[in-house]
Amino acid sequence: MGNRLSKIVTRTGDGGTTGLADGSRVGKDTLRIAALGDVDELNSMLGLLLAEGPPADIADELVDIQHDLFDCGGEIAIPGYVAVTEAQVERLDGWLEVHNAALSPLQEFILPGGHRSAALAQLARTVCRRAERSVVALARAEAETKPVNPLTLQYLNRLSDYLFILARTLNRRAGRGDVMWQKGKNR
Repeated sequence: MGNRLSKIVTRTGDGGTTGLADGSRVGKDTLRIAALGDVDELNSMLGLLLAEGPPADIADELVDIQHDLFDCGGEIAIPGYVAVTEAQVERLDGWLEVHNAALSPLQEFILPGGHRSAALAQLARTVCRRAERSVVALARAEAETKPVNPLTLQYLNRLSDYLFILARTLNRRAGRGDVMWQKGKNR
């Protein structure tokens, strides 16, 4: 990385614009910057989940995902750049299969909760869905001029599924069951 980020405070964004990695400047309220911020927030949520000390195999998966999210962010920050690959989506699919195979089928909706790490995985899932919506909006708005890699959309969609299954897995490994929704509980 060298001296790439040697100066953090530049004051160049004081007027409401920010620089993309290709050197262009855009408003901080653009769809591109919103999508970039949502992907960054998701990565931070995964950092928080990692701080909970999940099992080593899951921690390894989450670190790989954080690197993948930097690839997603790179694509957003450099219009036209492609970094997310089919292999990354397939890796998520593989983890989904492994984790889901150890879980009992759902008979009802579940509520976020149980073990703290599972609740954080559910929170990360909701942030992931927002990031996905932001990237979809960006892809639609700039489809003709600066297309978004469709694999990035697949990756984010698959990642939210992974985080849902991960929450269930974390509860199971912590010796807790799913927190089941009870229809009409408070009527």
